[in-house]
Amino acid sequence: MLEVDIPGFGALQLEHLVSDFTGTLSVDGHLLPGVGELLDLLSAPLTIHVLSADTFGRVHEELAGRPCTVTVLSGQNLDLQKEQYVLALNADRVVAIGNGANDRRMLRVSRLGIAVLESEGCAIDAMLNADILVRSIHEGLLLLLNPLRIAATLKA
Repeated sequence: MLEVDIPGFGALQLEHLVSDFTGTLSVDGHLLPGVGELLDLLSAPLTIHVLSADTFGRVHEELAGRPCTVTVLSGQNLDLQKEQYVLALNADRVVAIGNGANDRRMLRVSRLGIAVLESEGCAIDAMLNADILVRSIHEGLLLLLNPLRIAATLKA
């Protein structure tokens, strides 16, 4: 569990990391360098879940051997599917990371939402529904490994 008390924001007691794959952990379907190792480190305090429509068809291959549950979503309303996934885990115990319009609902309902701006861009709806915007997935994952950074950003 990842815990930090943030004045004006409240206590975080996070058990789950729910992340988008395409454009968040990967670019053009390829896991970004160094991300796998950061996921390995985060698997000690958090259970890691990766959600993806698997646009490039590579999510299982790219995350093979990593300590995470991969769920490939399909059909309509991917944003609702991601939101329901987070709610089923108990959203108060979830940190969500994403960059797309279909991530906006999971970013909003999770206890902590982190929007990521990688080379595929970040949808305005994702940014507006997140608590924090970071310039890269590396920065986002490092926040979780150094939770006092989160407190420094969100304290009132």
